[in-house]
Amino acid sequence: MIDAYSWPTPNGHKIHIMLEETGLPYKVHGIDIGTGAQFEPAFLKISPNNKIPAIVDSDGPGGKPISIFESGAILIYLAEKTGKFMPKEARARYQVLEWLMFQMGSIGPMFGQANHFRAYAPEKIPYAIDRYTNEAKRLYGVMDRRLKDHDYIAGDYSIADMAIFPWMRYGDRRGVDVSEFPNVVRWFEAINARPTVVRGLDVLNANSRSGPMSEKEREILFGATQYKKR
Repeated sequence: MIDAYSWPTPNGHKIHIMLEETGLPYKVHGIDIGTGAQFEPAFLKISPNNKIPAIVDSDGPGGKPISIFESGAILIYLAEKTGKFMPKEARARYQVLEWLMFQMGSIGPMFGQANHFRAYAPEKIPYAIDRYTNEAKRLYGVMDRRLKDHDYIAGDYSIADMAIFPWMRYGDRRGVDVSEFPNVVRWFEAINARPTVVRGLDVLNANSRSGPMSEKEREILFGATQYKKR
């Protein structure tokens, strides 16, 4: 049994989708990042960086429990555990890994900054908005060129697609006109139509935040609570 400690964010959705795709039995535990649940000692034991998601597999290597944090590491672990969505052949495997790292090192951080400065920063800083909006558009371009000659980002559907896909939702929020990137749109629609992906996106969906962020949530996510020494 996989215990998934998560929340309905792009990084959380990666793991929800992978668990649905693999068919592994799992139980999800909501970690409400808006109320500070990510700082609770029990969660920090399995995710010392106080970020979701994290998992505990009761049937880990050698039949012993294992806990894993960082969404990219979790995807690799689940792929290796099941033998799914990660090629065994070396060249194909490294293609999946390089595009997974592309998400971890570029798509996630840059899109996150674009979202932050466009929607959540207490003041509008034109330089920051322009920098991260333009970088988001550049990354869309990288993907569009790649997907011109590939159905999926690393060839066959893989954990690289699952990692990138949730971050590509709501492109308008980061100032991107997605119609300018037709290959990305085609790829996105193909993944979005998978029943397993639909189910993965529905995990904890009732807890999705809507409306303006409260001052308390802002302080927890971006203020002193986030940076408190622990």
